[in-house]
Amino acid sequence: MTALKDKKILLGITGGIAAYKSAELTRLLRKSSADVRVVMTEAATHFVTPLTFQALSGNPVSTSLLDADAEAAMGHIHLARWADLILVAPATADFMAKLRMGMASDLLSTLCLASESPIALAPAMNQGMWLNKATQDNRSQLEQRSIKLWGPASGEQACGETGLGRMVEPQTLLEEVKQFFAPETMKGLSVLIDAGPTQEPIDPVRYISNRSSGKMGYAIADAAKKAGAKVCLVSGPVALAAPSVDEFVAVKSAAEMAEAVLNRAEEVDIFIAAAAVADYRPAVLAKKKIKKNADETILAMEKTEDILASVSALKRRPFCVGFAAETDSVESYARGKLEAKKLDMIAANKVGGAEGGFESDDNALHLFWNGGEQLLKMAPKTLLADQLINIIAEKQNENSI
Repeated sequence: MTALKDKKILLGITGGIAAYKSAELTRLLRKSSADVRVVMTEAATHFVTPLTFQALSGNPVSTSLLDADAEAAMGHIHLARWADLILVAPATADFMAKLRMGMASDLLSTLCLASESPIALAPAMNQGMWLNKATQDNRSQLEQRSIKLWGPASGEQACGETGLGRMVEPQTLLEEVKQFFAPETMKGLSVLIDAGPTQEPIDPVRYISNRSSGKMGYAIADAAKKAGAKVCLVSGPVALAAPSVDEFVAVKSAAEMAEAVLNRAEEVDIFIAAAAVADYRPAVLAKKKIKKNADETILAMEKTEDILASVSALKRRPFCVGFAAETDSVESYARGKLEAKKLDMIAANKVGGAEGGFESDDNALHLFWNGGEQLLKMAPKTLLADQLINIIAEKQNENSI
């Protein structure tokens, strides 16, 4: 049985050049045994014909709110109740604004407003439109209403510009849909995750930190929650909204993160150390701002707490997953860390180049454990997190038997 057998997917298509990708998405969903109904806005029909989607989905395509024939066959309220998931791909900036405002000016927006089904959007627009404050405000409001946003991706756009705004590829959207319907692999488990950078103060106005955005750790927390786990996220300073977890703890320094993690580690089943914790901190904290008087200065440093090693050494230790962000010799360093800290699994990735990682929405991970390994190819961090959580759940279950 395929992952999407008998799942009812209402695929909404709005008026953007990325609509051509939705034809392939329709084919992939059907190939995965999903039942697909397509609803197009009038603008979408100028890019791809309804006949194309009728042929690919095997079902009539709906385009008009006031189509008497369509109403006789399947009224918009019935169609809204029919879907297990509404996926709008592509979702234009205009459609996101409509959805945020609760407008029902066409069939697709009416369906979204009338439906109690979960909704996911695959944004697609010019990079300037995506970065515009109005669009970002709309994105934030939609996410607060539990509407999922899958993408956008970064790259060259039809207008010739480059940046965030491309609709993610159909294969990636298919994987997102599969993950959405995946069973709760962590139901009944408690998971502790640390994420983001730490800040180690030098004086009252300066600190040492790193380029971690926290996106990977936050995506893992969200994935673990979707998988049914009770989740606690201990986070360093990041520019991200706190995810919907059971407990959220904001910290700044490595010492604060260590205290928060170690106070909880013995009570959880799994610990995932996704944070980029500073390895060193200033040995002495200046009480006043250090003045720029000398041509050079020397800053004495001391090691910070090794949070992951401390958790792994606990008498009542959880299943421990570490991260190894390396600029070179990735596998060698990762395997060494796995053995030295007696971890159950380590997720390694290369940083410092064009390979994703820090400050990126995409990443690739090479997982290692005693007697095995698995490569997770470059993908959006949200999708990568879902894959990682499923593997962790599988390995943790093996260890507990």
